[in-house]
Amino acid sequence: MHSIITNIPYFIMAILAFSLLVIIHELGHFMMCKLNGVKVSEFSLGMGPKLFGIKGKETEYLIKAFPVGGYVKMEGEEESSDDPRSFTNKTPVQRLSIVSAGAIMNIVLAVVLFAIVGASLGRILPIIGTVVPNSPAMHAGIKVGDKITKINKVNIDKWDQALSEISNNKGKSMNIEILRDAKVKEISLIPLKNVEEKRFIVGIYGLRENINFVESVSYGFNQTISTSKLIFKFFGSLFHGKVSVNDVGGPISIIRISTMAAQTGIVNLMMLTAMLSVQLGIFNIIPFPALDGGWIFMLLFEIISGKKLDDSKVGTINYIGFMFLMAFMVFIVIKDIVSPMKF
Repeated sequence: MHSIITNIPYFIMAILAFSLLVIIHELGHFMMCKLNGVKVSEFSLGMGPKLFGIKGKETEYLIKAFPVGGYVKMEGEEESSDDPRSFTNKTPVQRLSIVSAGAIMNIVLAVVLFAIVGASLGRILPIIGTVVPNSPAMHAGIKVGDKITKINKVNIDKWDQALSEISNNKGKSMNIEILRDAKVKEISLIPLKNVEEKRFIVGIYGLRENINFVESVSYGFNQTISTSKLIFKFFGSLFHGKVSVNDVGGPISIIRISTMAAQTGIVNLMMLTAMLSVQLGIFNIIPFPALDGGWIFMLLFEIISGKKLDDSKVGTINYIGFMFLMAFMVFIVIKDIVSPMKF
């Protein structure tokens, strides 16, 4: 009971972080609707029954029972309308700017959060800052101040590359080339297996240094690009059947892992939120009906071909896609409850 009570603040932080992703995404759609003169009747955070709402001049702002997703309800989105402020009566380029704005805002949010993380933590150089006592590194003769230039003949420019090479080495004997006092020195060692963390360690930590504003922004962009590549790689593995259903999680898993991240500190929660924001942005541009990507695909077709798609057929396709999407969400939620992801 005490554990549950002490975790409540972290759970709330996780919910707020998850909600931020949805708010930013829908805010992107909402702002572009306003810029393009499209009437918005509802701005909803969450799905299901209405908890409470605030009625604006023409838009009702709603909070719904289940903190899963959200939406911006536009005039003419589901069926054709004679209203000049209808979504369907706008040009393909205007509609494209509206539907793509959500994913773009998620990417922007990721860059900002990663930049803040970079400014908070600085960056880690491939220079030895700490050598763990009685570790393979200490016994091999590695010293503080040594700069790692190569691992197993692979050039090392960043600390992340060093960690990747150590991990990929799988505990085998490895050669590390270092620069010490302007002289190159080769060191051989065998990583030690950490049974608890299920990984191999050498016993070294990189040297951390602070970065300025420009460097933190650059860090934000670089981390967003790196995360995007990993997500596309995951989707590729998923498409080829190399990913188990146990490796896929939904809202409950996201809240669980976000709560765990919040327990380790606000910076780690921001890092996770940035990664999830990239994931949400990329997921939404998948060309599937009812997702933003489905709209983007159809609008690009209109722009390239110069032919307007039938509004009633588009509405039917999106409705069917929405039903499939809801069924998938129900499946993921049930899977999260019955067979939760293991962290």
